[in-house]
Amino acid sequence: MSVLWRRCWRSSTGAAVIQDWCCGISGRVFTHAASAGRETAASRAVRQVLIRGGPAHNFCKPMSLSRRRNRYLFPTQRVCCYSVHTDTKLKDPFSLAQKDLQNLYEDIKKELFVSKVELKALCDYYFDGKGKAFRPMIVVLMARACNVHSNKEGVLLPAQRSIAMISEMIHTASLVHDDVIDDSDTRRGKNTINGVWGERKAILAGDFILSAASMALARIGNNTVVSVLSQVIEDLVRGEFMQLGSKENENERFKHYLEKTFKKTASLIANSCKAVSILVNSDPDVHEIAYQYGRNVGIAFQLVDDILDFTSCANRLGKPSAADLKLGLATGPVLFACQQFPELHAMIMRRFSSDGDVDRAWQYVLKSDGVEQTNYLAQHYCQEAIRQISQLQPSTERDALIRLTELVLSRDK
Repeated sequence: MSVLWRRCWRSSTGAAVIQDWCCGISGRVFTHAASAGRETAASRAVRQVLIRGGPAHNFCKPMSLSRRRNRYLFPTQRVCCYSVHTDTKLKDPFSLAQKDLQNLYEDIKKELFVSKVELKALCDYYFDGKGKAFRPMIVVLMARACNVHSNKEGVLLPAQRSIAMISEMIHTASLVHDDVIDDSDTRRGKNTINGVWGERKAILAGDFILSAASMALARIGNNTVVSVLSQVIEDLVRGEFMQLGSKENENERFKHYLEKTFKKTASLIANSCKAVSILVNSDPDVHEIAYQYGRNVGIAFQLVDDILDFTSCANRLGKPSAADLKLGLATGPVLFACQQFPELHAMIMRRFSSDGDVDRAWQYVLKSDGVEQTNYLAQHYCQEAIRQISQLQPSTERDALIRLTELVLSRDK
């Protein structure tokens, strides 16, 4: 095991758990460590976070690492868990998806067409073409990868592109509502909708974008796809409620944090990937591969976002740094830092509301290896994403999705 991974959790049991999980050894190591009385608080946290969100999102179920195959899946070698794929020949995923996403925002604006000038201005505000289009990009690449795997020559179906567009609409509507809840004044480097037009109109604009997305979804005409993407909206609401609460127990707190992360961020990516696979392939195993890739990349993406709140300046993020602490949120770096600085526990429980809490918590995180350990955890989820997507037939799009995991880990904004 490399030096970096050996430093990840400071106990032989914790390190063994990480190594065994990454390399595909049975999840029974969790139970063995606990029954042997060698499980530390850190390794208990590891056991709680290395969990699987299946169709019912049962976060208490350990991740199954069985390598069940059927004739539809491409036999692959086990992916190494200690290094990220670094093949320089892999296509840049954003460039590869660019043609499919051409005129994406113009098409969204057509879906949002209204005669009332002010409502149109609100709805078009974030669809100015300056966003990363991260979610639509993943969706079209997954669609083409699944199409190749299903012997469809990789041609993107119109309904699959519609799902990419819908994913961006749902995401943007959630941002509009989040900014109202968080009373944010900047987003993507400019004033928020609620800052410009007020909270009431912002809420209505978010609702209108969601309604337009729902109508576009209904036009696809596939009941299974409608059900899958409807789950996203439920998860967004449940995740927001989870964010408003906290857990006193340290291990439950980490589980709560990752479940909230899945619902607020990864569910949209996971279910959108699953939806495009459903349109072209009837095999549930292929649907699960698409879902698990999206789930793991989505969680890793948010973990890196939580890291950037401590390491990137406001100009690069497009929003104020330490924003999460100021909102009373304990993210991965804080939860890991709490293992080294127990003083953080009281601050977490009062949501950093006392004078000086935000500054003190910031300093504790910087003094700890919380940022580093959160980064290791993000790497861990990316490796699982690689393992999942590698089960599909080789294609340029599949390899671009592998390359994407590197970009998720290395991004600085």
